[in-house]
Amino acid sequence: MIIEQIYTGCLAQGAYYIESNGEAAIIDPLREVQPYIEKAENNGAKIKYVFETHFHADFVSGHKDLSAKTGAPIVFGPTGMKMGFDAVIAEDNQIFELGNVKIKVIHTPGHTMESSCFLLINEEGKEEALFTGDTLFIGDVGRPDLAQKVVADLTQEKLAGHLYESLRNKIMPLADDIIVYPAHGAGSACGKNMSKETTDTLGNQKKTNYALQEMTKEEFIKEVTTGLTPPPAYFPQNVMMNIQGYDSIDEVLNRGFNPLSPAAFEAAANETGAVVLDTRDAQVFAKGFIPNSINIGIDGSFAVWVGALIPDLKQEILIVAEEGREEEVITRLARVGYDYSIGYLKGGFEAWKADGREVDTITSITTEELANIIEKEGQVNILDVRKNSEHLSEHVIDAENAPLDYINDSMAKIDKDKTYYVHCAGGYRSMVFNSILRARGFENLIDIKGGFDAIKDSGLFKVSDYVCPTTLL
Repeated sequence: MIIEQIYTGCLAQGAYYIESNGEAAIIDPLREVQPYIEKAENNGAKIKYVFETHFHADFVSGHKDLSAKTGAPIVFGPTGMKMGFDAVIAEDNQIFELGNVKIKVIHTPGHTMESSCFLLINEEGKEEALFTGDTLFIGDVGRPDLAQKVVADLTQEKLAGHLYESLRNKIMPLADDIIVYPAHGAGSACGKNMSKETTDTLGNQKKTNYALQEMTKEEFIKEVTTGLTPPPAYFPQNVMMNIQGYDSIDEVLNRGFNPLSPAAFEAAANETGAVVLDTRDAQVFAKGFIPNSINIGIDGSFAVWVGALIPDLKQEILIVAEEGREEEVITRLARVGYDYSIGYLKGGFEAWKADGREVDTITSITTEELANIIEKEGQVNILDVRKNSEHLSEHVIDAENAPLDYINDSMAKIDKDKTYYVHCAGGYRSMVFNSILRARGFENLIDIKGGFDAIKDSGLFKVSDYVCPTTLL
């Protein structure tokens, strides 16, 4: 038997490959499904099932494409939702045979009403592993607010109540030595404060996970709903794509993998109203970029920030990328439902510059340079664009919090006539923030290289005492 966690850091997401005696199952696959198919073929196995723990909000799952390419049925737990594709709707406790092992469906409503866990029973008949989706994370549980209003009277409090019952009645009675394999780890917006670890024993979670400690249902509801912030705007749209279906990933790639000369690229930008998305490193971007383009670096939480900052999934996108990474960018956009990449700048930004076209820059300074400016000018305006929970935990004294997550609200705090020095944690988000505001006419924003980490390490600034955050949302 093979159990493999296929973890994608950009989404903090875990998909799973299970194989026994020539038969394989995939749990919660990503949009690009060819790697799963090739893995099974290389092992001489046939993909028999595609299991979905729930209708995901933070990414578009590959269930529809994977089923179409392999003939394997899609399996959901109990749900009355009408879907835009064929699927097996399993009953609670239904068993699926996979080679010499069995997979048992355990319906665990709470994160969403259809949420289910999959219990793996090995060749000896022992319950060995539990694939928990967003019901149970390492150190946390799934937030109960994402599925509210799907049914008219469904609230986060009612969902939290269902989650309490699911955990106590369905999960906690299972054996302590069962290995928990969740759908997400630290960095996902599907939970409040989950661990960086991506597996654990159920017994250890019973000891250490706050949500599994002894408490009343009322106490649990208060605990899991406190500190929730509004989810990213793209979440409901991803849910609907996962329910209704979507274009094949092959079609999306063909549409986006369209090389454009600088002239054609500029014409497309002017004629279509496409967003020009520059995915290069933040500091590389700062030194020169196409005017009005926005920077969301591919080597960071790329898909999550695209989803948070580009509200329309059908927005046409033109890509500026490092040469050779264009297909990767298109694929990672598709993971969160942005299927309308319409082309990329052939030869990258260097081709644009070599063609003599207009170039813009963003000033980026070191912490030492900032300290010198403060020494000469006195107090300056420092903007901290980290999450509010990060700012409250530890921040530069007198810095103003203007979270990137809520950039439109944050923008209202800024006076175009004043100069601001902008930082995040490490320099990734501050450049995203600066590029978006520069495209909107804010020309007096200066980036701080290395962000808060560099500020704190320099010892040149007054920083508040550290307070352990109760939530990372």
